[in-house]
Amino acid sequence: MTDAAPRLFFAVWPPVGTAAALADWAREARRECGGRATPRERIHLTLAFLGDADPEMARARGAAIRLPGLSLRIEQARYWAHNRIVWAGPLETPAGLQALARELGETRAFAAHVTLIRKARPPGTLPPPPALEWPVTQFTLVNSVLGPEGPDYEVLERYALE
Repeated sequence: MTDAAPRLFFAVWPPVGTAAALADWAREARRECGGRATPRERIHLTLAFLGDADPEMARARGAAIRLPGLSLRIEQARYWAHNRIVWAGPLETPAGLQALARELGETRAFAAHVTLIRKARPPGTLPPPPALEWPVTQFTLVNSVLGPEGPDYEVLERYALE
């Protein structure tokens, strides 16, 4: 852990093959919108951003979760102008994922999405994303450390779903 104040969040990471397919798609999509593609090893879905929360309280919150695993489909890709990102995700957020995010402390409306390109300009037409089925069997507590090349993620704890 670094000396910087923690920037904690809960997230799910895709299987290696899913992350590679999403990273490949992002490189292709950049032709339409520019921006900076998320490196394969940083591709994740944030469930709840906690900010500078107490790490031990966050660990306890994660350990208290008793929810079943689920499957997340990657079915669409979109551009959000308000934060200039291109993302991929399901057509509809699975109820189990919404419940998990809520129990982990997400207070805003939760829309499952995986940020794949930052600082993008409005695309003409994005290529269709790869049709992927992402098994969600665990989630992680992560500390985000901001650096000159963007955030580095330090996984503090892993939690299995039932």
